[in-house]
Amino acid sequence: MCSVIRIGSRESRLAVVQAEIVKNKIQEIAPQTEVEIVTMKTTGDQILDQSLEKIGGKGLFVKELDLALGEGRIDLAVHSLKDMPAEIPKELPILAYIKREEPRDVLVYRPGETSVPEEGVIGTSSRRRMVQLAKLYPGRRFAGIRGNVQTRLAKLEKEGYDATVLAAAGLARLGMRQIIGRYFSVDEMIPAAGQGVLAVQGREGEEFPWAERIDDPDTRATSLAERQFTAELGGDCTSPAAAFAEVRKEEIRLTGLFFRELDGSSFVESICGEKQKARQIGELLARRMKKIYGS
Repeated sequence: MCSVIRIGSRESRLAVVQAEIVKNKIQEIAPQTEVEIVTMKTTGDQILDQSLEKIGGKGLFVKELDLALGEGRIDLAVHSLKDMPAEIPKELPILAYIKREEPRDVLVYRPGETSVPEEGVIGTSSRRRMVQLAKLYPGRRFAGIRGNVQTRLAKLEKEGYDATVLAAAGLARLGMRQIIGRYFSVDEMIPAAGQGVLAVQGREGEEFPWAERIDDPDTRATSLAERQFTAELGGDCTSPAAAFAEVRKEEIRLTGLFFRELDGSSFVESICGEKQKARQIGELLARRMKKIYGS
């Protein structure tokens, strides 16, 4: 085991806080181990004036960290699982899924407002969110907004948005719950696959004795089911696909959203199955929905 473990993180305040969560968990188990956080700016963080769909998708948030991990400049990388692409390099596996926090999406209003006015503007660059918000807020307009939490909040105040949508987990980790205007239930707004989960990524063949102890089996199972569902649908952050799973004793209940590009219709279905078959459950639901609703 390394005497010094270098954790790679994006530079944003939230990313560093999340890396510190993992650092603290490691040091609780292995107090003799020195842990450092190495920050770096990813391509996805640098290009904020274009949608991810146009510039390359979720991989732009992990590209530099993957390279540093592969080259041995860092020993681990910590990511918000929802920001990771569907395909993860075999040589850079996820070692641990940290116990899921709040999975829901929330609405944050422009300062001084408590609702979204008729014909108001909601800032989001996520098609998943737009598809579901259109049913909750008919008549409103949607405008792209990108950047870390602080950047989006600054844009919300200065650039004419009436509200924006963020992940509740990120605001909770930043100690900013007080700015939340509305929580969406997971039925109103199905989250992104893995939302609220931190993933610890390492190199194939290297073992860390503490990894199993910080891994949460239920979170691992729900994450695998959700990510398999969206992967089967070709999912990325550019896709409206959404999935949310819950463990109920030894079973998983998975709910998925399927969007039909041909006519803009969306459909929601659920499935239950054994927790040990998480990936198969995700694959089965996706294939079933493609068969029934696909063009």
